[in-house]
Amino acid sequence: MKRAHFILYVEDQQSATQFFSEVFEKKPALNVPGMTEIELGDGCVLGLMPETGIRRLLGPSLAGPNLPAEGARAELYLVVERAAAFHGRALAAGAVELSPLSARDWGHRVAYSLAPGGCVLAFAEEEAP
Repeated sequence: MKRAHFILYVEDQQSATQFFSEVFEKKPALNVPGMTEIELGDGCVLGLMPETGIRRLLGPSLAGPNLPAEGARAELYLVVERAAAFHGRALAAGAVELSPLSARDWGHRVAYSLAPGGCVLAFAEEEAP
């Protein structure tokens, strides 16, 4: 594992950023419309993404009988080597594919699935330069 991102889907990115910055006494390493990242140390990052952003990224696949009424609330985003292999094992273990491994505009190839219980799992690998 290269890095682990724990991403919370938040109603108000600015308020959540202020709150978690105060709690952890850290300024965001990234704070742009659509994503805030606060480095927690040892390859661990807290991400804050507006609910509207994840709905735009993954669409209606985030609704369904296995989720709370408001949909998924969190994401485990892991930067790994061989993201397709991790994604395949997640699907074999019972996850539901939300999006196959695809290039994203932030420089990663990412596959998304919904783990039993409603958490979004993302396996990412850095794109070659």
